Amino acid sequence: MAHELRQSTPENRPLLERRKELRALDSALVGLRDTVDGVPQAPRGGLLAFTGPAGMGKTSLLTEARARAREQGFTVLSGRGGEKEQGLAFHLVRQVVQPALASMDEDGLRAFLGGWYAIVGSALGLVAPPGGHVPDPTGVRDGLDWVMTRLAVTRTPMVLLLDDLHWADVESLTWLASFAPRAVDLSLLIVVAFRPDELPLEAAAFGSAADLGTRPFTLAPLSSAAVARIVRDEVGEEAEDAFCEECWEITGGSPFEAVELSIRLGERNLRGTGEDLPTMRDLAAAVKGPGLIERLQHLGTTTVRFAYAAAVLGQAISPELAARIAAIGGTAAAEATEKLRTARVLADGDGSGETLEFLHPLIATTIYRSIRPSLREGLHNAAAEAVRAAGLGCAAAARHLLEVPCEGSAEAVACLREAAREALHSGAPEAARRLLNRALQEPPLPEERAALLHELACATFLIKPTATVTHLREALAEPGIDPELRASMVYRLTQALAHTDRMAEAATVAADEARRAAHPRIRLRMQADHFVWSAFRTDEADSSSRSRRLARLADRLPGRGPEERYLLGARAWDAMMRGEPRQKVLAYAEKALRGGLSWTHENRGFEVPVSVALVFMYCDQPRRAEELFARGMAECESKGWRGSHLALGQTLSGYIRYRRGCLAEAENLVREGLGIADRVEGAVPAQWFAIGILIQTLLARGRVIAARRLADRYHYGDVIPNAVIYPDPRTVYADLLLAEGRPAEAADLLTGVGEWLEGREWRNPAWCPWQLGLASALSRTAPDRAVRHARDAVKRARDFGAASAIGQALHAQAEVTGGEAGLALHARAVDQLQQSPAAYELARALVGHGAALARDGRLHQAADRLYQGLEGAVHCGAEGLAARARRELSAAGLRPLPLRYAQTDTLTAQERKAAEMTVGGHAAAVVAKELRLTEEGVRQLLSSVYRKIGTDAAGLAAALESFPRPRP
Repeated sequence: MAHELRQSTPENRPLLERRKELRALDSALVGLRDTVDGVPQAPRGGLLAFTGPAGMGKTSLLTEARARAREQGFTVLSGRGGEKEQGLAFHLVRQVVQPALASMDEDGLRAFLGGWYAIVGSALGLVAPPGGHVPDPTGVRDGLDWVMTRLAVTRTPMVLLLDDLHWADVESLTWLASFAPRAVDLSLLIVVAFRPDELPLEAAAFGSAADLGTRPFTLAPLSSAAVARIVRDEVGEEAEDAFCEECWEITGGSPFEAVELSIRLGERNLRGTGEDLPTMRDLAAAVKGPGLIERLQHLGTTTVRFAYAAAVLGQAISPELAARIAAIGGTAAAEATEKLRTARVLADGDGSGETLEFLHPLIATTIYRSIRPSLREGLHNAAAEAVRAAGLGCAAAARHLLEVPCEGSAEAVACLREAAREALHSGAPEAARRLLNRALQEPPLPEERAALLHELACATFLIKPTATVTHLREALAEPGIDPELRASMVYRLTQALAHTDRMAEAATVAADEARRAAHPRIRLRMQADHFVWSAFRTDEADSSSRSRRLARLADRLPGRGPEERYLLGARAWDAMMRGEPRQKVLAYAEKALRGGLSWTHENRGFEVPVSVALVFMYCDQPRRAEELFARGMAECESKGWRGSHLALGQTLSGYIRYRRGCLAEAENLVREGLGIADRVEGAVPAQWFAIGILIQTLLARGRVIAARRLADRYHYGDVIPNAVIYPDPRTVYADLLLAEGRPAEAADLLTGVGEWLEGREWRNPAWCPWQLGLASALSRTAPDRAVRHARDAVKRARDFGAASAIGQALHAQAEVTGGEAGLALHARAVDQLQQSPAAYELARALVGHGAALARDGRLHQAADRLYQGLEGAVHCGAEGLAARARRELSAAGLRPLPLRYAQTDTLTAQERKAAEMTVGGHAAAVVAKELRLTEEGVRQLLSSVYRKIGTDAAGLAAALESFPRPRP
């Protein structure tokens, strides 16, 4: 339950010299309402921050904020950071959310949280950690965003009060810092209080609050007049000015110290005269520091032990637990509690349950730090046992174990490991890492060491992959490891090596383990990992030999288990890269998918499922690729994997849209993917993918300057990763250089790309059209070489068999050939691209053909091509290409006509009929006769079908089955 924020002074005590802060509070509360004085307004939330050293009255301001919000009928949620609870993941978040959901049973929680139940339930402490997939921190933070947004919407207006933010746990702070800017769009006011000098880096945004639209209010010490008012309220108006001035000087204007001193002055019936000054000084010294400890000692040994136990427990102190830790009976605990209440050390906790809390954090800190180290360690050890015995869970006990010396306790190791599992399922890998490191130091039993190191490696993977490598190499050196566990360790090791740009090591480790494995299934699994990581190496010495081995192995596999399917998927990708006939490539891909390929298998990764999906894109069936991506990303999101997985998924979904010619959608998707990658630690590969695809998309849209800014921002082109990235970074950068009019630099870069790809026998221009860019770069300085490269690209594209690749290569050949032969090549390029779903490439080819026809004086044919190209460019969102088409029309003395129709993804009745007859095996002449069209008209209809559905003729039958029919 959340702990209500206490007002340490009587309710009728006014807040002195806080007029500015209270005005800001009232203004913020007014902004939450939808009407003011009967006039409707748009509710506006935001952030209000109060800062200052300890004792400046921050908690009193938050208490006043609570009272004023409740007076206006607002929902109030609250939480408070604790010095001893900083290591408990999502401790602050749980304080805030649990009371709001406390009245719901499990069915109600499932209904309220929906698909987020399994992702955030553990982080919120609402459900026991499941045994399945571990969500990543980004997924959990997204879920918390959703939960808080829904609470703010369903219980509007809402005020969220967060005290002692400097002591909040890292996980809560990280989430809150990212969520806070959204409050302005909700009827939600977030009010925070913290000590600025103790604010951790995760909450730095609250320190300046510049990004959050406000600046913190720094609470100043009270003036001498204000302290005099506090003193006279207790001792009477006759208190002398000199006495009050001395009180101000000795308290430094601290509201906490001034109030506590004045209360003690009243208890001693002092009158505030010069004669009372010595006594006043003694009372002031006893408010905090050594004086407080000396005053505590006078209350008796039993009371001191109880206070020590309470300080060890931290917040929401259970009297029974404190008594057990202090090793005193119930009667003695009750007496100690009463003494500490009277001495204004402890107070009753607010909220449900009979709990205690320290009157002020300063008191708790002073008492805790006064405990001698050996006794403090013993108390924490007793606290760990007491907490476990009380059924409060391993996480609550483990935070005490972190404070005690290592003793080789098996029970402690078990507790720490269980707490780490809970932290991982809560999306808190850093907390899990701390706990597992401590468990390793205990140390564990020899037979548990390898498993513990594996758990530690998994916890550090998202935080520090290099540490993961170290832990796993150490674990693999342990004797007698279970084969299944060893296989999991090896996969995680290869994954960590790959994520740290050490692809060669990853491939070598997998190959060595495959040779070592005795079990056939595990050997297959290791072989699959070897082939996958080898495929993503840029420095593989003999990729041809590896491809042949993979082909021989794949041809013997029926695809019965996941290991075989992953190998078949790897084979499909390799065959595509090598430019083998696409029928063969698709056959391998379909065989790999027959039993399913999970995107979220923790010990297999999603590289192969993603590659298999993209095979369909390169083979002119992007709709199938999109369907596989949609299922895979939904699987990732359902497991809470919303970090680098989601970033790459969004990015590559955008790439598929780019290949289809939906450039505006592609740009939005890739920008979203890049945004996710930018805020996820360890998502550097996803950044590389996103930047390259976004540059390509911007160039296709004619936004060269924006593409250059993006490249410069990320230093794209300066550094080449050791992993294979697609589209190939050097080829993309060369495209940017060509667009900027720098063909010589582009030619040098592309020549190097060609040499690298030739060495690997990766010859598919559908994957990397380096020869097309090189032909363009050489067209003026070395036209013969340009033609040779373009002609070779056409041959390779025909060997692969995808119409989009053939048409794109023919277009490049036409551009560098010119003359009558060039016109023929242009026509063939258009014909090929009309048989593909590549709308942007078709528009390019049409404009290129039209421009060539215009130069040759064939204006009627040129007008038709240019107009079709202009229409296609506009529908694709290719502003640069559309502008070129208009220039070509104008140069030829032609005037662009209005667009004939708006682009839609829905088939017309005529298009559907043409598609169904084609699938039925009818020739174009028969279809033309049935629809009363020319054969050219039928080809144009089918071209529109391919673009809208996202497939070529080979995939048309399957795509039509799920594609919606036109409305009657």
